[in-house]
Amino acid sequence: MPKVKTNRVKYPEGWELIEPTLRELQGKMREAENDPHDGKRKCEALWPIFKIAHQKSRYIYDLYYRRKEISKELFEFCLDQGYADRNIIAKWKKPGYERLCCLRCIQPRDHNFQTTCVCRVPKHLREEKVIECVHCGCKGCASGD
Repeated sequence: MPKVKTNRVKYPEGWELIEPTLRELQGKMREAENDPHDGKRKCEALWPIFKIAHQKSRYIYDLYYRRKEISKELFEFCLDQGYADRNIIAKWKKPGYERLCCLRCIQPRDHNFQTTCVCRVPKHLREEKVIECVHCGCKGCASGD
């Protein structure tokens, strides 16, 4: 009789410290995905999902790079298992992108005139003082704000 393969994941040391917060954020993500979007614009329906994905990535980034409370092994595990976005964390490490809200805001192909999003403009250079990003609902993520 063949052996039954189990899909067990071995959690690294320190997982029990961050698991409750990640489970809570996953629950919020499920609620945001199932939330009805009646009366909202098509792009506005995705804003809560972007916000929660940003929160999860920022939580893991802060634990590893700022507070140094988790190991490299646990950090890599979280990236490999999809708890955080590897690409946005790579951008956060670069100067000028420390407060970046999402990757779509810096991709010129997604905007008019092949520039970046309006939320990337520093507040003192804006014509309109209150703006919202069309992609993620960000009100400003320029590093100079």
